[in-house]
Amino acid sequence: MQIHVVQQGQSLYQISNAYGVTVKEIADANEISVEKSLVVGQALVIPIVGKYYYVLSSDSLYSIAHKFGVSAQTLASVNHLRENQPLTVGMRLYIPPAPRRKAEINAYLEPRGNAISSELLQSARDTAHYLTYLAPFSFRINRDGSLQAPPLNGLEAIAQQHNVTLMMVVTNLEKDQFSPELGSVILNDQEVQNHLFDTIIRTAKELNFQDIHFDIEHLRPEDKDAYNRFLRKASGLLHREGFLMSTALAPKTSSTQTGAWYTAHDYKVHGEVADFVVIMTYEWGYSGGPAMAVSPIGPVRKVLEYAISEMPASKIMMGQNLYGYDWTLPFVQGGPFAKALSPQAAIDLARKQNAQIQYDYVAQAPHFTYWDSSGKQHIVWFEDARSIQAKFNLVKELGLRGISYWKLGLSFPQNWLLIEDNFNVVKR
Repeated sequence: MQIHVVQQGQSLYQISNAYGVTVKEIADANEISVEKSLVVGQALVIPIVGKYYYVLSSDSLYSIAHKFGVSAQTLASVNHLRENQPLTVGMRLYIPPAPRRKAEINAYLEPRGNAISSELLQSARDTAHYLTYLAPFSFRINRDGSLQAPPLNGLEAIAQQHNVTLMMVVTNLEKDQFSPELGSVILNDQEVQNHLFDTIIRTAKELNFQDIHFDIEHLRPEDKDAYNRFLRKASGLLHREGFLMSTALAPKTSSTQTGAWYTAHDYKVHGEVADFVVIMTYEWGYSGGPAMAVSPIGPVRKVLEYAISEMPASKIMMGQNLYGYDWTLPFVQGGPFAKALSPQAAIDLARKQNAQIQYDYVAQAPHFTYWDSSGKQHIVWFEDARSIQAKFNLVKELGLRGISYWKLGLSFPQNWLLIEDNFNVVKR
């Protein structure tokens, strides 16, 4: 699979000729209209086997081979070169596909109202082929240990048809906010806790959930030990009943990191008792904060490198956003919140505003600026094929279990094609 960044003056016809594929194949892969103009800086995926690489001044055959995980001998052979032959800057080399490694892929799905919309169900159908787990968000804990279930209409059939494991996401949400008070009740009141575990097991069996996923957030720091005890108890009970158990973790960089979102999340204990964890490596750029990349590669790496110092890499799923944000500038604390948008919507907005997409190679994220009709400047940070490939490379480098997406319903066709290009998705 080739990632091609659109340059000034390029058309789909010119790009199709360069790679030997049809205009329709490129348009279909990227879910774009042939009639619409391309955006300068837009990253397209080109559906070819392998990819092409243009030689830089610092390159050698061996450094290029190492970069793409193939042997120098293979690279020389497929390009009809001698192994010791000097390379010319700008020379185009064909890179054969590297072996794909196994990975588990999860995606959360957040229904609104009393039923899952037809659009959200279609998103689940369209992506189920690429998923190990599908996680409706969420089963909310009540203060008596009972559960309030989300809408589930149609999900079981989709999961069965595509061999996807349903993940039962259990949260301490009250009034749409994570509640430290509710968390304290369920972690410290043994009668409530026992009722909760009984309810979880009964409900999971009735609804054919196979993984129980605890997303318990914003806990009181003093409840850290209680949460650890809760998870140890849950692990024993759930495993005896034949369930997997997983947890969601805030993005920490050390065991001493404190705060309402961090202190009670003990990476070492989660790594010991859970089958796997989802680390929420996103929201550095968030709707109420200053404009920046939502999941910049440097901070993401730092969190994941700390995580593998506390638990096996094979238990870690990297969290990944399927959205970006549009901020109004200048940023004012407490001012207008940024508007969330899908990667596909971001490109449409750039086209409408005649904006060129830039790429930050430090953050590994695309962005653009524009002025609205009222004369206010905006900046949009989002995800594209380049940024997601950088995250996939990190997953492979660190030997992680896989990726977990927040959330379905946001159009990003390049992401799913690149999953298939990089990984063999595990089906349980």
